[in-house]
Amino acid sequence: MRFTGTDSYVATEDLMVAVNAAITLERPLLVKGEPGTGKTVLAVEIARALNRPLIQWHVKSTTEAQQGLYEYDAVSRLRDSQLGEARVHDISNYIVRGKLWEAFEAPKPPVLLIDEIDKADIEFPNDLLLEIDRMEFHVYETKQTIKAKRRPIVVITSNNEKELPDAFLRRCFFHYIRFPDRETMERIVEVHYPGLKADLLREAMALFYDLRDVSGLKKKPSTSELLDWIKLLMVEDVDPETLRAKDPRRLIPPLCGALLKNEQDVHLLERLAFTARRDGR
Repeated sequence: MRFTGTDSYVATEDLMVAVNAAITLERPLLVKGEPGTGKTVLAVEIARALNRPLIQWHVKSTTEAQQGLYEYDAVSRLRDSQLGEARVHDISNYIVRGKLWEAFEAPKPPVLLIDEIDKADIEFPNDLLLEIDRMEFHVYETKQTIKAKRRPIVVITSNNEKELPDAFLRRCFFHYIRFPDRETMERIVEVHYPGLKADLLREAMALFYDLRDVSGLKKKPSTSELLDWIKLLMVEDVDPETLRAKDPRRLIPPLCGALLKNEQDVHLLERLAFTARRDGR
């Protein structure tokens, strides 16, 4: 089966090519892009489209690569030994399986999402090189070798917070999700809000892209934020005429808290509006 998007996820042609190429090459798909462009959701939709189970490993700053393989719970074993538990004699009772182990032994080849890999320590990707490449690892405590029954589809996301090692990049198929153009964005909105009034969509899109073009914004509004904003516009029954106003003194859009996520950007638009008023434009 080939990935062609789903009824709830609009995939561009180049994204579909990237997903299918990674599957064919049996390489992890490394996806980068602005926050809010659907990187994490992509793995969910690949699993749904190809009828595969989904295993998600959300990486944090404290996450270590070993946790994806397994962890040995020595504390529980010590406690059980003090209590005289019989299970203490079998060390396998204290091996906690990680997400890679789950993926390797899944009855049906899953989609494994390693989400926001750049949040972890710089050595994190390197520590997974061998396991992702060979699809196997050794459990030293039990002297087992865990090998994937069938290679899972691996999707790795990054927000580009730090550079990833070259050795890791060589083992991946890379794709950068470009921010959607207006036509693609309208298709995305249609999927989430079918039948949206054409005039409201037109004015919301124009204001949204004008806002993204404002020079100096610390964080440009993303796809997910546009969808939240349009939902609020519908709930509050905002008149499209309110959005159509081209008066530069009214640069801050209604319900802007859905689009602007920090005070610096709000203050920037306020300053621009003040300057426009002062100059009489």
